[in-house]
Parts: sequence; C-alpha cells; structure tokens
Amino acid sequence: MLLEESTRVHASPEDIYRFFETMDENYERWHPDHIEFRWTDGNGLVQGAEAYFEERIAGKIQQKTVRFTDIVPCEHIEFTPTSRLVGLLMPSISFTIDSHEDGCDLTQRIKVRTGPIGARLNRREFDAVREHIKEEGENLKTILETEAISTS
Repeated sequence: MLLEESTRVHASPEDIYRFFETMDENYERWHPDHIEFRWTDGNGLVQGAEAYFEERIAGKIQQKTVRFTDIVPCEHIEFTPTSRLVGLLMPSISFTIDSHEDGCDLTQRIKVRTGPIGARLNRREFDAVREHIKEEGENLKTILETEAISTS
C-alpha cells in the first residue's frame, strides 16, 4: 500500500529543500502534532545520517528513528526506519520535489506493507496518517509562501 499526498507550493525547490535541511528548527512549527525532532547520527540531509522524531497521530504518540537513504538535493529525500520491525511494516518514507513554472509539487509517500485484511483492520489509523500528511503539505505551503511574501 502507498499512502501519498501532493501539495502545490509556490516556492522554489531550494526553499523547500532548505526547510527539510533545517528540520531541527522547523519540525514543531510544521504541524501542531509534531513533538520533537533531533539528529542522532550526523547532522543534516546526507545519506547515512540518522534522526529521531516524535509525533501524535490519531491520538497516539509515534516515535521513530530513521536513516536517510537517498538524498538528491532539491529533488528527493528518502529515509527508512532503523528498527527492523518497523521497517518490515513501513519500509520507506519519501519527499519528492517536482519543479514547475509556478513553484513545485511536493509529494510525500509512505510505503506500507499490509494485505487487504490488515488495511481494512487498520483503516482508521491509515486514514489518520493520510490526514496528517495532507495537513503537513498544507502547513508547509503556508509557511513557505508566507515567508516568501514577508521577505519580498
């Protein structure tokens, strides 16, 4: 299963990428349910760096440590959970930045391994994740577009 959400952002690929590069400064303002983000090994968006984050989804606190596995500056960021168990169920999360004439489309993808029964049994949780990533896209759009206006 692929949980996917795209948001059109009137900002440059560099601005979007810079937001992710400085996630330790941006995480809590990105979404009201974000609790904590910190680099645990390495510092910044480089392949092999690790980060820890906490967020609340569907009222439950989610804690994950992830390793950045594929970084193409201003185009693609991908990471995987460091926990083997979590990785079996959720092998990767990615953000893709596709430039267009009036900004970028930012697409977040979460790969989830579940069969039809698991998808049905966990429908409310998956719906909550979909809503969360939709809100992340909208909030990032608001943050970057508001900052672009205030610096003009």
